[in-house]
Amino acid sequence: MSEEYHELENVRDLADEAELEIPRARALLSAIRGQRDYKVVKLLQYAGENNSRIEYIVVDVETDGVPPKNPVGIDYLERLALCIPSDAKSLVNVLALRKAFPVMIHQNQSVVGEPASLCLYFEPVSGVLRTWTPQNFLRRIQWWLEKSARGELHPADQPVENLFFSTRYELVLPWNFEQLRQIAGQRFVILRGPERPDQGLTLFVEATSLGAQVKDSTVAYVELALPAIVHGFVERDPPTLGALADILLGRGIDLFPPLQAVLQQRVGQDGAQAKTDDTCTVILLHIPVCRGEGESPDRTYHRAFFIPSGAMKLGVATGALFEHNKNYYSAVGLLNQEEPTGWRTERVFPMEVLHQNSTSIARSQSGITDEGPSGVLIGAGSLGSEMLNLWGRSGWGRWTVIDKDHIKPHNLARHVAFFHHVGELKVNVAAELHRAVMHGASELKVVHGDACDFSLVAVTEALGGAQLVVDASTTLEYPRMASTSNEVGRHISVFLTPNGHASVLLAEDERRKNRLRTLEAQYYRALIAEEWGRTHLDGNLSSFWSGASCRDISIVMPYSRITSHASTLAEQVQLVSRQPLAKIRVWQRDAETGAVAVHDVAVQPEQCHTFDELSLYIDDGVETCLRTLRTASLPNETGGVLLGYYDFNIKAVLVVDAMSAPPDSKASPQAFERGIAGLAETVAEASRRTAGIVGYIGEWHSHPRGHSASPSRDDFIQLVHLALGMSADGLPAVQLIVGENDIQVFQGTVHA
Repeated sequence: MSEEYHELENVRDLADEAELEIPRARALLSAIRGQRDYKVVKLLQYAGENNSRIEYIVVDVETDGVPPKNPVGIDYLERLALCIPSDAKSLVNVLALRKAFPVMIHQNQSVVGEPASLCLYFEPVSGVLRTWTPQNFLRRIQWWLEKSARGELHPADQPVENLFFSTRYELVLPWNFEQLRQIAGQRFVILRGPERPDQGLTLFVEATSLGAQVKDSTVAYVELALPAIVHGFVERDPPTLGALADILLGRGIDLFPPLQAVLQQRVGQDGAQAKTDDTCTVILLHIPVCRGEGESPDRTYHRAFFIPSGAMKLGVATGALFEHNKNYYSAVGLLNQEEPTGWRTERVFPMEVLHQNSTSIARSQSGITDEGPSGVLIGAGSLGSEMLNLWGRSGWGRWTVIDKDHIKPHNLARHVAFFHHVGELKVNVAAELHRAVMHGASELKVVHGDACDFSLVAVTEALGGAQLVVDASTTLEYPRMASTSNEVGRHISVFLTPNGHASVLLAEDERRKNRLRTLEAQYYRALIAEEWGRTHLDGNLSSFWSGASCRDISIVMPYSRITSHASTLAEQVQLVSRQPLAKIRVWQRDAETGAVAVHDVAVQPEQCHTFDELSLYIDDGVETCLRTLRTASLPNETGGVLLGYYDFNIKAVLVVDAMSAPPDSKASPQAFERGIAGLAETVAEASRRTAGIVGYIGEWHSHPRGHSASPSRDDFIQLVHLALGMSADGLPAVQLIVGENDIQVFQGTVHA
């Protein structure tokens, strides 16, 4: 029985490959024709709005690894449509056109009756594109078909000296109270705090506009600025308002007249209704304290008193007001008024006056001497949100945070967030929690978006105006992208290793001569060369599935490790940001004892070699290694393999390290032939230590005494062989020659 296939709608047939407009489509077609397992069926094109295009290469693909009559229902030969969008930042989608193609878990969401869309990758799109080539893409499709047919694709873990003594009563003033007092058109109100088990009371003074209605405020606020006193003994708290007046009178201050005046001001010329009176009153006293008679005040002492009567009733008791027909009026100008005494028996409860922390006070309490930079934090995840929390509480820095994600339930295990934040943007949660701590003393600005998207004005404005940018994004994408920009401030990248036993800080120098790009490569070289690097990145496969999507993967790690390393990193960022030099520093923590070992990696300057399509970056550390190996082998030539990695997102290849010649190599003063003994194991170990990032990128060799690094005929032949060998993976080859006084680098690429 012949197979039935889905037909793609709204597309037109292309006569031949010359009609393909998308470069990636042409490259993919060229790679397909170099594969014996792929046969091109037809070429199609869809024209969308705004000049968008999707080009389709329909292929029949044979996969030898697919078992015959497998229970899943995948055939040895499947017809697929490779959908190549014109947007180079999007993945190539793969549609299974056979109508009987099985519905499986590891597929993208699609409409019933439409072709199945294969989910080929676990990683985010940017991570896939970093190393994507047409050749490895085609092999990935066959890998997916084989593993799916064998039931091996789905991971098993996927789901899921004060005037008075202290008191238990408190009045908290705003951090900028003195400034707020000078602003016209506003008033202060009192808000109640939570119930306290010690029978104490906490009230808050808040500023609001004159006409604003304030809910849940039943406490009148009275503020009195009194004359200065000379400091002396500490007074005991008075039980009544009369006793308070007597204490102050004994120190030369008459409380009664200013109290009457301020109470009269509350009713105005037309009076006030009795029902508007509050249930209690707080009187806040500002008392300047001098060291000696006639001297200027040394400081102003604040003390408040809570009175369980409303301000208008208190006004009647003091004779400042009178009541008539359930209204209160000012008693100013009334004749034959006897001096009132009822106010003297009003109970008072002393209140300690506290100030909300300003940023300067927070820094003082934290032992921080500088106010910190105008900074941007990339990533409000587990590490970023914790570091931001620490900096915010200590008043260090003026921060803008950039993040594109929102809070999910599993984030609560490690994020600075709470259940009611689930579904909210991480940047908004960070700002809310910052306000909850600082209450306006400092502001956390937010940008919701992808920090890698430099087309976003909010992103570029934030980055361009920052003195310091701290990358806590946990991805490779941003620090590498930022390294290409000259329009941003100094960068520091911080991250934890996958098992949480180590943390890393990569800091650019203040002039950005050594950027995160080269610091990352030099960090990898230390992992390969140093003993501590052997287990540094262990656990990079320890993850859990937080949802049904292939990319909903989170690292398994306790919150304690986040907070432990976040504390260290937050302090170290403060320290390093005040120093001009670049730094690579690693903290390795023993899980059993809690002991922490610190490893510093010397930073080397970076050089760039520019080719047609890629720029090659190599640092002086690699060159020093190469010259040392050459000198040690003289008079013979020597050589070995180059280790590094490609990143097509930034069009770069980075040289990480150079290996010495294997023991079975053949060397003379005129020639060198590299051996292979132990080489595969060495390269594999380098890859393992760097979590698969670093690998083979090419070869190096030396020239004898008196010779430059200019390539010989044999060197050109070697470069061609290298390029042919690397072309199977769609990668360029790197050849490096070390001469007497120079080093030259060459790149070889086989073009289809």
